[in-house]
Amino acid sequence: MLGYVIQGVVYGFAAAVQPGPFQTYVVSQALSKGWQRTLLAALAPLVSDAPVIALALLVLSQVPESLQRLLHVASGLFVLYLAWNAFKAWRAFDAAASVAATPGRQSLIRAALMNVLSPGPYLYWSMVAGPVLLGGWREAPASGIGFLLGFYVAMVASLGGLIVLFGTARQLGPKVNRALLGLSALALVCFGVYQLLSAMLFV
Repeated sequence: MLGYVIQGVVYGFAAAVQPGPFQTYVVSQALSKGWQRTLLAALAPLVSDAPVIALALLVLSQVPESLQRLLHVASGLFVLYLAWNAFKAWRAFDAAASVAATPGRQSLIRAALMNVLSPGPYLYWSMVAGPVLLGGWREAPASGIGFLLGFYVAMVASLGGLIVLFGTARQLGPKVNRALLGLSALALVCFGVYQLLSAMLFV
């Protein structure tokens, strides 16, 4: 079981720190709202991943191409919506103004939607983590559970670290903070366009 826990920790850390639209969204929220109001978003995978894992392991490999295209389109449009919000935050950035008291709950909901609509988690669980989870479960249910525990403890902790890191970057000065916020908006645009192009070119 310990081997599966260690594998879960490694996979969870890798999933948290690899660049993607979800990570970019979380970073942009930390830059614009501060880490205190964004930290709850680190729990988004716990909210959204149950249906993701079930779908990836049970039916994703058998769904028609049209549904996979639709998933890419939905993800692309939602990411572009988040990019627009990040751009508005960049354009209206005021270092002297206090951060609006946006409930952390809202960041959690949006982050969970981002995770559900992004193809990345489905592909990750169907091609990378899913086979390990199934192998551990077939060997012993405790091994499968240990893998999941290791995965999500590492992932949530790593996401929390990213949020605190970039949220603290606000203290580097308003110019740095605004520049980082603009870069996060640009990165979200790139991810959104990429998802839409993936739907058009999907074969």
